[in-house]
Amino acid sequence: MQVYADNAATTKISDTALQAMMPCFANYYGNPSSLHTVGQEAKEVLENARTKIAACLGCEPREIYFTSGGSEADNQAIISAARLGERKGKKHIVTTAFEHHAVLHTLMKLEKEGFTVTYLDVKHNHNVSAQQVKDAIREDTCLVTTMYANNEIGSILPIKEIGAVCKEAGVPFHTDAVQAVGHVHINVKDENIDMLSLSGHKFHGPKGVGALYCRRGLPLVNLIEGGAQERGKRAGTENLPAICGMAAALEEACAHMDENAAKVTAMRDKLIAGLSKIPHCALNGDPVNRLPGNVSFCFEGIEGESLLLLLDMKGICASSGSACTSGSLDPSHVLLAIGRIHDVAHGSLRLSLSSYNTDEEIDYILAELPGVVEYLRNMSPVWRDLLTGKRQFIL
Repeated sequence: MQVYADNAATTKISDTALQAMMPCFANYYGNPSSLHTVGQEAKEVLENARTKIAACLGCEPREIYFTSGGSEADNQAIISAARLGERKGKKHIVTTAFEHHAVLHTLMKLEKEGFTVTYLDVKHNHNVSAQQVKDAIREDTCLVTTMYANNEIGSILPIKEIGAVCKEAGVPFHTDAVQAVGHVHINVKDENIDMLSLSGHKFHGPKGVGALYCRRGLPLVNLIEGGAQERGKRAGTENLPAICGMAAALEEACAHMDENAAKVTAMRDKLIAGLSKIPHCALNGDPVNRLPGNVSFCFEGIEGESLLLLLDMKGICASSGSACTSGSLDPSHVLLAIGRIHDVAHGSLRLSLSSYNTDEEIDYILAELPGVVEYLRNMSPVWRDLLTGKRQFIL
């Protein structure tokens, strides 16, 4: 059996998205910036896609700017708020300790330019509170940026409450909602969100396309110069096929969100209940406020990379919270931020589900994974030390 359980990394493109893209290759091939009929037909298709995405987020179409993905949207939102604050003599930013690297690396760059950043602790319930944000805001704060939901451990942050705190303080609020859009209900106006980043391939759209919502009246700084596309804020001919695919995928995801969430949550909870029976393991992430499809565990006494390879041999595609899979020897900054020690963080596993998964696949994972963990532990000198008392169990 082949089981794809790495939907937090990317999702399979839906038939709906694929069908929406095809006419853009064959019929609507014009440049949306061209004044002739073929170009204006493409422009109409582009704006229709913008309108669809805006409707899904509860905003105006002119508040949507198309990008190459979530990382670009994160960069533009953060840098724009930073430059606006800098002009006003405000150079302090509030964020969390478990943000995506698209946010963290942008903030590190700004710190080198003299900005100061407060990284909120996420050890309590593997989440943050609106009170933490309120306590961290200062007179010179120019931005609060927190993810909507964590990509590794699935915690859903109290976005509406954080937005209310920021609105009261008069501080722009940006959320990296790449993992949340299409999976949980979002209304940027109701939740007091000033800027929001999303990426098409996280909800069964194509890769290489995303969007930035920016509240009307909040100025954006250009990251890419060259043309007047996207109301002069993002140069480059728009990727019309990908944009149309993303809009169709998001519209479909929002239309079926409740039923999909119910199905995926049931499979998630079944996985969590079954894996929790494995000795000396721990669930990562907020146990209550959690993405429907996220299952993240740490297993003591094993290495996550070995676990992934053996699961792959059994046809199970998963990921590890450890950055070792990308060539680093350091464990995930997210797992360290929530308080996992290095040895435990190295033994992490993330299974992320979608509505394409089935109950039979969940049963297969539960049948195979405990044996793989036991096999790896039996080979591990660390596990032997734990069993003989030379080391103390943490989990």
